[in-house]
Amino acid sequence: MDLPVAYEYLTAEIDALLPPAATVVDAHTHLGRDEDGQSLDPAELIALLDQVSPTARACTFPLHDPDRSPAYRVPNDRVLHWAQESGGRLYPYCRLDPAEDPVAEAERCLGLGARGIKLHPRAQAFGFGDAVAESIWKIAEEARVPILIHAGRGMPRMDPLADLALRYHDVVLVLAHAAIADQGMFAARLREHPNIVYDTSTFSVFDQLELFARVPAERIVFASDVPYGRPLGALHTALRMAAYANLDERERAYLVGGTMTDILEGRPLAEPRPPRVPEIRPINGRLARVNGYLMMSFAAALSSGPPPDFERGRQFLALARSVCRDPDPGIAGAALERIDEMLAAAEQLLSGDNEQTRAAFGLAMAAGVVAATEPLTASS
Repeated sequence: MDLPVAYEYLTAEIDALLPPAATVVDAHTHLGRDEDGQSLDPAELIALLDQVSPTARACTFPLHDPDRSPAYRVPNDRVLHWAQESGGRLYPYCRLDPAEDPVAEAERCLGLGARGIKLHPRAQAFGFGDAVAESIWKIAEEARVPILIHAGRGMPRMDPLADLALRYHDVVLVLAHAAIADQGMFAARLREHPNIVYDTSTFSVFDQLELFARVPAERIVFASDVPYGRPLGALHTALRMAAYANLDERERAYLVGGTMTDILEGRPLAEPRPPRVPEIRPINGRLARVNGYLMMSFAAALSSGPPPDFERGRQFLALARSVCRDPDPGIAGAALERIDEMLAAAEQLLSGDNEQTRAAFGLAMAAGVVAATEPLTASS
C-alpha cells in the first residue's frame, strides 16, 4: 500500500471536519538538525504542510542543533533565511539558550523578523526562577511576541514557570505537548491568565482529551512537533477532539489556525468559554482495549530510540486487531471494523522504508484516536 492510499483514512475525515475557510497554522515545527539524529529541511516541511492544505502555514524554530553554540546564532539564521524564502508559509521563531546571552540573541533575531521565541528547558538544562528567565519575558513583553516552551516528557515540576507567567499577563505563553509535564498544575494555577495557550503535540489521546476537559478550547492550538510527528495525523487528531467536544465551525477554525494567527498578528485572543469536555466520560470497553494496545505499540517503538524502532510495536498492533475480530462487538462494531482497516494498512506499511514505517504508526495512532473519541449510542 502506498502512502496516498494509506492517508485516505485521514484525509477523508479531515475534509469532513475542517471548516472550508479555515487557515491552518501548525504551532510547533522544527527545522535543521538535532543531536538525536532527526532532521528536516524547509522543502520537506512545506511538502508535509501541503498534505494538509496548499495554504497551510507553520511556526518553526531550530532543533537541538550541533551547530547551536554560540547562542543558537547559526541555526537561528538558517531558520530566518528559510522563512524568508517560504512565500509566507513559515513563521520563524528564535531559539534561545539562557546560558549564552539570550537577550542579545533575541534582540538580534527579532530585529531580523523573528515572530516568536522558543525555549527548551530540558535540552538546555535550565529553570525559570532566576533573573535570566525574567529578562527573556521582558523581551517578549516589549516585542509583543509569544514564547513557546517545551512542557512535555523529561521535565521536573514546573511551578516556577507558572510563577513567572503570572507576573507577565501580557506575554502569550504556548505550553507545548499539551503541558503533560504538569498539565493539572498549569490548568489550575493559570486558569485566569488571559494569554496561556496549549498546543496539541502529544502522543496520548487521553492527554489531549483531558486538556479539552481542563482548559477552554479557545486556548488550545493545533501542533504536530514535526519531524517527531506529522501535520496530517496531528490535524486529524485535533479535529477528532473538536468533534468530540462539539465545537462549531468557528471554534474549529480557531483551533486549527485562527488562534495562532491572532497571536502572531498581535490581536487579542477570543473570549474563552468553559471547557467543553466533561470530567467524567463514558467509555466502551472494547475500544479501550484497542487504545491500550496501540499505546503499548508506541511505547515499545520509543523504547528503542532514538530513532524509534517501529517494528518493535508490531506485536501490539496484532493484539489490537484481535480485539477488532470480536464476533460480538456490541455497539462498537462499526468503529472496530474501521479501526481494523486502518491497522491492516499500518501492518502493510511497516515493511516499507522509513517514511512508510512512520506512516504506519501515524495510522495506528489515528486508529487510537478513533477508538477514544468515537461517538457511541445504544442505537449505533
